[in-house]
Amino acid sequence: MARLSRLTAPGVTHHIVAQGNNREPIFIDNADRTLWLALLQRHAEAAQVRVHAYVMLRDHIQILATPEASGDVSKMMQGIGRQYVGTFNRKHGRTGTLWEGRYRSSLVQSNAYLLNCMVFMDHTPVRLGEALTPNAHAWGSLGHYTGSRPEAWLHTPAVVWALGNTPFAREAAYQALVEKGVSNATTTYILDRAWRGWAMGDDAFLDALAQMTQRRVGKGRPGRPKKPAPVDVSPIKLTK
Repeated sequence: MARLSRLTAPGVTHHIVAQGNNREPIFIDNADRTLWLALLQRHAEAAQVRVHAYVMLRDHIQILATPEASGDVSKMMQGIGRQYVGTFNRKHGRTGTLWEGRYRSSLVQSNAYLLNCMVFMDHTPVRLGEALTPNAHAWGSLGHYTGSRPEAWLHTPAVVWALGNTPFAREAAYQALVEKGVSNATTTYILDRAWRGWAMGDDAFLDALAQMTQRRVGKGRPGRPKKPAPVDVSPIKLTK
């Protein structure tokens, strides 16, 4: 059976996942990580893609990004891949592919679904045993949103701006979300959508996507997704 084309749309946030071939490491040292991050910045700008969040793990990367009207996520990922793999192979004396096939991506509704996806990404190092706490993992965008390591090149999504009226309030609110984490059901939901390339969002969002493409956007027949299983997409309410 022919594989599904990627679901993509300008102005809609993409959750992007690319993993190492046979789950082998894609980063050997911090110089590799620094290079990949620099390439992400460079090629995102060239491809007119706004990056909101990222996390770098031993054997895969995750990115949340929104292409502008004429933006191209594929162009961004191809540009990173070509430069990074060539440099990585030369440096570490290897040949052949580094990535396991093509990258995966799913569209994310820019509301609490996006917030949950960000928190899920920030918890991935803990879930995979690469850090004891989300804040202990240095190679991700969490520090930008908690105020410990601002990165001017990142584009803060509107749903994060809505967390508070001041930088301190937003940072505290996002830290509270991270400390709460996401439920097991939400983790399963996000992993399933990422693996299958299905969209994450409510019925109205999925129906709107269905009008834009003939490609399957969720469970059920192509173009008309069934209602997704309930997930916890309500932002945490802070108490004084």
